[in-house]
Amino acid sequence: MSNYREMILDIINKEEYKPVTIDHFIQALDAHDSEDFKEVVKVMVALEEEGIVVRTKKDKYMKVTETNLVKGKLSMHKRGFGFLRPEEEEVDDVFIPPTAVNGALDGDTVLVEVAADSSGEKVEGNVTSILTRGITKVVGEYVDNKSFGFVLPDSKTFKTDVFIPKGQHLGAVDGHKVLVEITNYPEGKNDNPEGHVIQILGHKNDPGVDILSIIYNHGIDIEFPDTVLNEAENVPDSIQPGELEGREDLRHENTITIDGADAKDLDDAIAVKRLDNGNYELTVSIADVSYYIKENSEMDKEAYDRATSVYLVDRVIPMIPHRLSNGICSLNPDVDRLTMSCRMEVDDDGNVVNHDIFPSVIHSNRRMTYEAVNKMLEDEDQALISEYGDVYPMIKDAGDLAAILRKKRDRRGAIDFDFKEAQVLVGPDGVPEDVVIRERGTGEKLIEEFMLLANETVAEHFHWMDVPFLYRIHEDPKEEKLKKFFDFISTFGIVVKGKGSEIHPNALQDILEEIEGRPEELVISTLMLRSMQQAKYSPESLGHFGLSTEFYTHFTSPIRRYPDLIVHRLIRKYLIEGRTDHKTVNKVNSWLPEAAEHTSERERRAQDAERDTDDLKKAEFMKQYIGETFEGVITGVMNFGMFVGLPNTIEGLVHMSNMTDDHYQFHERSMALIGERTGKVFRIGDPVEIEVMDVNIPERLIDFRVIGMPERQKAERRSRPVEIRAKNKPSDNKKKGDKRGGKKPFYKAPAKKGQRKK
Repeated sequence: MSNYREMILDIINKEEYKPVTIDHFIQALDAHDSEDFKEVVKVMVALEEEGIVVRTKKDKYMKVTETNLVKGKLSMHKRGFGFLRPEEEEVDDVFIPPTAVNGALDGDTVLVEVAADSSGEKVEGNVTSILTRGITKVVGEYVDNKSFGFVLPDSKTFKTDVFIPKGQHLGAVDGHKVLVEITNYPEGKNDNPEGHVIQILGHKNDPGVDILSIIYNHGIDIEFPDTVLNEAENVPDSIQPGELEGREDLRHENTITIDGADAKDLDDAIAVKRLDNGNYELTVSIADVSYYIKENSEMDKEAYDRATSVYLVDRVIPMIPHRLSNGICSLNPDVDRLTMSCRMEVDDDGNVVNHDIFPSVIHSNRRMTYEAVNKMLEDEDQALISEYGDVYPMIKDAGDLAAILRKKRDRRGAIDFDFKEAQVLVGPDGVPEDVVIRERGTGEKLIEEFMLLANETVAEHFHWMDVPFLYRIHEDPKEEKLKKFFDFISTFGIVVKGKGSEIHPNALQDILEEIEGRPEELVISTLMLRSMQQAKYSPESLGHFGLSTEFYTHFTSPIRRYPDLIVHRLIRKYLIEGRTDHKTVNKVNSWLPEAAEHTSERERRAQDAERDTDDLKKAEFMKQYIGETFEGVITGVMNFGMFVGLPNTIEGLVHMSNMTDDHYQFHERSMALIGERTGKVFRIGDPVEIEVMDVNIPERLIDFRVIGMPERQKAERRSRPVEIRAKNKPSDNKKKGDKRGGKKPFYKAPAKKGQRKK
């Protein structure tokens, strides 16, 4: 049968194409036979469902690109309105009023008709077509109604209850948290979706059910399928002699791992030494997960679907089975392990003057913890220095090298968001016992610098090889968001000079240094972060704005991130097997964009689940402090009230209805609430004393009320301007003959199969 889809797309994509009926396609394709006719109709229906064409009132097919329709994903707000996130990145989000949602649900892919609102000042959208449903399963509380039931969704963006017909409840009773599969979606505005219960998670008050509900609500699978576990069982526990062929033997080198005390999946090891020429040699060896998880195997398919391990307050949901992540792939001490290594020669200015990337085998001498390294390097703990005397000289060299690398990153203007990161400590029953601030000492920063350098080195190597590769990119901030941020910080006496579109990262770092120690430090740095774009994976080498580097990828964590696993496979394909022919390149190009998009989406899903569980346990933790007072800082101001953050990062809302001493007006530009009668001002960054009024655990909301201002003098607000330097774009350095610009390559030619350069 003819490929009607391609032929129809050829017709539609011609410049001279005008809207026509189905009869035109039948005639043009000579598809008069009944089977051919049906096939053409199916193709047109599919193209309509994909949002490529839209059918007019006269049954003519018009290209969506020639209409005022925009295709994208609907993101709903708990108040009933939504935003369209267009597929075209250059198109801004479109506001969808509650009356224009037209039965669409959160996560649906839709077509939206875009027009100015009634005032002509703001662009709004109206959902005209639902192309694909984004949510097929919902977690919620079951409510029995004798002959039928309802499920009240946990998600506040899923605005309607799910109807459960008689006999479809799987034995659920009132109060059970359940997972529902939707079988019928609403056709009218007032209809409910219909579904059946496919899993009972437990009663809503049972320990652990709250976290389970969040996990399933985000569509995250906890258990591995039997086919995956069976495949994992066939992986050997130790290395066989024949597996060392073609690998660099590093077992004689002093090698260590440095991780948290409770870490079990150790995927990176380091070796540092001084060379005769005074330079440092840093070898970063990463678990060779790609050797054990073969492409298109059951483990690989499951790892791709998960794309990342998920770290929640009371558990870790791994990307690959524990048998591998904690076993043969973990770089445990005193055993041989297969690795992929990046060896770099670094001079005293932090420049990589030579490097090599190769498969290897290591034998870790010590499993070090951050705490032990910090005590040795920061406190010169003599007992620990004596205990780890065999590796201490290397650890000291590593500390010196990390300091050099940090200074280099500072010089080039990398942005250092040194936020306080909270850790919720829970007991065996899941009840939160404390919320503490994670400390980042010298050991943590040391490993961070080494991993950053390895990621940069690998990225630059393959950028200059000019082969398809997966990069970690962080694009320049959008000018509109930066302008809004600059307008805001001007109210604190910080004057920014220069064009927002040409900003260099070190200008933003200057701002962070300017506000260090001031009450508004956390607020301004947080808003700065929000003004930037989100980092993501991409087949394009676009650089990393925040790190102020032209080249970056993720190479160092293949146990817990699928993009790193992809990078390892591409290294093996290009460098070890020497496959850079057109067929290989075309094949990689065919799947890489989709893999980048999928892994980026899965990363965001994991982050959302982690944030939701943290917020849940923080709310639960604050329940015991109702009626008590704390000192905090205003972190956000809205027309309905203000948010106040406590020193342990817990945030609560002071609702306008609880600010009864005056009538307050919201001033958007200065991000402040100003009392009409008293003139009292509450603005972002101001310290306040609050009382905990109430806690709503299911909603993850904490209510505060202001009881006064702290009895301490506010930090002086300086007004020294922070001058923005013009951005040094790669094109400024572009040399004739270079395709992409930037500095000249420093990589060696790839070794032939089975060989490695010396």
